[in-house]
Amino acid sequence: MNQTQPSIGDQIRTWRQRRRLSQLDLALEAEISTRHLSFMETGRSLPSRDMVLRLAGCLEVPMRERNALLVGAGFAPMFSERSLDDPAMASARRAVDRILEGHAPYPAVAVDRAWNLVSANAAVALLMQVDDPGLLTPPVNVLRLSLHPRGVAPRIINYGEWRAHVQERLKQQIEVSGDQILAELYDELAAYPAPAPSIHRPPHSDLGGVAVPLLIETEAGVLSFISTITVFGTPVDVTLSELAIESFFPADAQTAETLRRLNPVTPLRDA
Repeated sequence: MNQTQPSIGDQIRTWRQRRRLSQLDLALEAEISTRHLSFMETGRSLPSRDMVLRLAGCLEVPMRERNALLVGAGFAPMFSERSLDDPAMASARRAVDRILEGHAPYPAVAVDRAWNLVSANAAVALLMQVDDPGLLTPPVNVLRLSLHPRGVAPRIINYGEWRAHVQERLKQQIEVSGDQILAELYDELAAYPAPAPSIHRPPHSDLGGVAVPLLIETEAGVLSFISTITVFGTPVDVTLSELAIESFFPADAQTAETLRRLNPVTPLRDA
C-alpha cells in the first residue's frame, strides 16, 4: 500500500494534542466554535488558507510544518526554503559571521535544525579535539561530536550532567517541533555508552544550580563554560528560522583569562 501524507484534519489534531490543548482550548484561542474545529479535524470541513495559518499561529507550529499544513489543505507553501549559499541569504550569513566573530575570544557555533555545524569562530577549535577524525567530516553534527565516546565526550569532566542536559534540551525541541530527524538523533545519542569518568572535578564547577556548566579538559587546562542560544527574531524563510547560534561564555575568571591569552581579539571586519 502507498503511504500518504496525513490529512489536514489529522495534522491539526496532532498539533493540538502535542500542545496538550483540548478542542475547546484551541477553539477559544482561534475564536471559532468547537463544532467548526471538530468538523475540520474529522474532515467534514476543509479549512481556508487563512484558517490554516490562524490555527498554526495559535499552535505555534514551526515554519517548516506550517508549509506542510498548507499543502495538506490543498494550498501552496507560504514560506521559502533557500540554501544558505543562496545569494538572497548573503546578508543573513554576514550577520551570523559577525555574531560569531564578535563573540571572540570565546567559542560560538552556528547550527541548522539538526544541529549540523554551519559555521564557527576560531575559538571553537579548542573544544573540538577528538579521537576519531571522522567525526569532523562534514556535515559535522555538534551533538554527536560532543557525546560520542570517540568524540569530545572523554574530555568532558561532568559528562553525565552535560549529557542529561543535552538530551533534555533535544527532547524539548522534539516535543515542540515533532521533527523525526531530531527524534532519530536523540535515539542515537541515548545509545552511546558513557566514557570512563574523569579524575578531575574542580571546585569551580558549581554554578549554584542556575545553569549546567560544560567542564572540559583541553590542551590549555580545564575550562568551564555556560552557553546561550540565539535565533533570528523575524525570519520568513524556513532555513533561516531553523538556524541557531550557540555561544559559550566563561563560567570563571580562569577560563576567561585563558581564552583571552590564546585567542587575542581582532577588530571586526567591515560587512
